[in-house]
Amino acid sequence: MHIISSHNMLQKAREQGFAVPAFNIHNLETLQVVVETAAELQTPVILAGTPGTFNYAGTCNVVAIVQQLAQEHKIPLAIHLDHHETLADVQYKVDRGIRSAMIDGSHLPFEQNVTLVREVVTFCHRNDVSVEAELGRLGGEEDGMVVDQRDALYTSPEQAAEFVQRTGIDSLAVAIGTAHGLYTAEPKLDFERLEQIRQRVDIPLVLHGASGLSEDDIRHAIRLGICKVNVATELKIAFSDALKAWFIQHPDANDPRHYMQPAKQAMKEVVRKVIHVCGCAGKL
Repeated sequence: MHIISSHNMLQKAREQGFAVPAFNIHNLETLQVVVETAAELQTPVILAGTPGTFNYAGTCNVVAIVQQLAQEHKIPLAIHLDHHETLADVQYKVDRGIRSAMIDGSHLPFEQNVTLVREVVTFCHRNDVSVEAELGRLGGEEDGMVVDQRDALYTSPEQAAEFVQRTGIDSLAVAIGTAHGLYTAEPKLDFERLEQIRQRVDIPLVLHGASGLSEDDIRHAIRLGICKVNVATELKIAFSDALKAWFIQHPDANDPRHYMQPAKQAMKEVVRKVIHVCGCAGKL
């Protein structure tokens, strides 16, 4: 098995009415947990990394580890560039074996966003790489980038249709009331807007900011056309909380082979839950 584009898995999800979870990976332990659980449940998964993650771990290191995990567990895996903002950065990582990219020009005016995304699509499609882009802007924090809720913008259904047609993207991330990071109040998703976007756009739709959403909201979004669900903060919290609890109980612990185990188990419970909510178990 090998590293693949996310195009076919998202098309299958769209046709069969489930969603593919995209788990943000931050270290070796996250990669191990997500891939092992995906293999156990025979589910497609996407391993997403922000620019900060690739800077931390090293792009070639991530690619090599994922390639080995795909062979070991006999499942295809997609490594996804999450919230990358420049063509040069995407080119560098695609040249090193990554086959799925999100180019994020959501902070730009509409025409500049279109121009940037179209340039990335032209390059990526020549290299069998699927492209996701975002229209509208989520509030919250992602990889050190903070967007005040007052600056968050909802996706326009009419603009979404034009954006997809002019850029040629493979999937569209929509802003319907979710946010990156932790929610400070109960989120209220604009499902009517999502339904209007679905009626106008003929490609898979992506939901960012799923950590902290209710299972009912995620399932409802999937029924309305969401085919990819991004989860990052929930994994980090599970990992760090379990690790801190272990050190409180074992203050003299010093062997990562031991103290990482409860942290990995906590993440595994989150991964299994998300797979269950997305309805993708057995869909590999």
